[in-house]
Amino acid sequence: MSDRRLHAADALLPSGWARDVLLEWNDHGDVVAVTPQAPRPEGAALAAGPVVPGIANLHSHAFQRAFAGLAEFRGSSDDSFWSWRERMYRVASTVTPDQLDAIATWLFVEMTEGGYTSVCEFHYLHNDVDGRPYADETTLAACLVQAADRVGLGLTLLPVLYQQSGFGGAAPTAAQRRFVRSTDGLLRLVEAMRRACDRPSARVGLAVHSLRAVTPEALRHVLVGLDGQDRSAPIHIHVAEQQREVDQCLAWSGQRPVAWLLGHAPVDQRWCLVHATHLSADESRRAAATGAVAGLCPTTEANLGDGIFDLPGWTGADGGRWGVGSDSHITVNAAEELRLLEYSQRLRTGRRNVAATSSEPHVATAMTLAAVAGGAAAAGRPVAGLTPGQRADFVVLDGAHPLIAGLPAPDALDAHVFASHRQSAIDAVVVGGHRVVRHGRHALHARAAEAFVRARAALRARL
Repeated sequence: MSDRRLHAADALLPSGWARDVLLEWNDHGDVVAVTPQAPRPEGAALAAGPVVPGIANLHSHAFQRAFAGLAEFRGSSDDSFWSWRERMYRVASTVTPDQLDAIATWLFVEMTEGGYTSVCEFHYLHNDVDGRPYADETTLAACLVQAADRVGLGLTLLPVLYQQSGFGGAAPTAAQRRFVRSTDGLLRLVEAMRRACDRPSARVGLAVHSLRAVTPEALRHVLVGLDGQDRSAPIHIHVAEQQREVDQCLAWSGQRPVAWLLGHAPVDQRWCLVHATHLSADESRRAAATGAVAGLCPTTEANLGDGIFDLPGWTGADGGRWGVGSDSHITVNAAEELRLLEYSQRLRTGRRNVAATSSEPHVATAMTLAAVAGGAAAAGRPVAGLTPGQRADFVVLDGAHPLIAGLPAPDALDAHVFASHRQSAIDAVVVGGHRVVRHGRHALHARAAEAFVRARAALRARL
């Protein structure tokens, strides 16, 4: 693909599937032309199968990949998110910069191999193991930027404001000491990383960990400060993930979390409401109408026992936007997130093909288009699909894979999402016009895996 052209027999454009599509991009990695019904020019690369736009993974805590699978044993009869969190804190309390670099590099390799072309990194591991700031306060954030650059994955870095352990200003616990920054200190980090990420492949926004982790005053202060730096920067927040959080917010404020947020913050299209699992019908309607993106992480939400998001309620009359992320990385595969999202809706509603739309009956096609659009909004980057002006980020399916060979493109994508299990039918992944995955493998796969295993072993020894 060195000549910046790819011809595909089938490609999924924002308007739907098209035949004989010629994709062209410039040396900056931006799409400059998308031409359906085009002959293949001499010298243009030929796609090995259907081409689909890359999905932005809109919610990631990179360090947690080292913990994935290590909490699958019963500690008590009422194990929950909250008991999982205490074990996760033990990993967070010991990870070093070198280990974070190794974990993030392997994770980002996995993301590209699993069909993601960008990631929104919700970064709250700020301080040294004793809770003191590093001499260079960007130390751990810089590890994430370097890992994404090394792998070739698009990045939206979201430094996180995290200051208290519960509603009403409860002091942070010792286990949270690596997360805590002053509001001005967090804004300094955002500004420093904004300068460090001044290139097409990266962007910086800001995250508020949750309503229980900041005071209303700190929330107002940090949003004003962010607007002083960049009025278009994306803003993310965990909200209404757990019923206990809803109950505590009601006890503190008399309102449910999303209702409180809508009344006290300028929620709009810049915002990503991560999880948003436990919404009333009124909250869902009002939040969707703002243009905010619901950041859904189905495999993590299932693993933690969070609950099931009401997708039809969110996408109803107001057409609420949504995207997917891998959060704690119990699974790192875009198709698996889409599959579990649809299956959870089937279990909840007793119906099939819930995420299909009136204009797109093929479920995987409808979900992919929605996840691409929502992920791009959450990332705050031009990664909204195969159209001029967006980044040349796309996935080429393996047309010879037994599960999709010989199928029309819409059926092939359905089979990739719903029938390929953990064996991805991905041939190539292109990010910013550069092929980072070839024949299903990233060039750094073996080396990054070895470094990750060493880092995880060192952390596992301390659990």
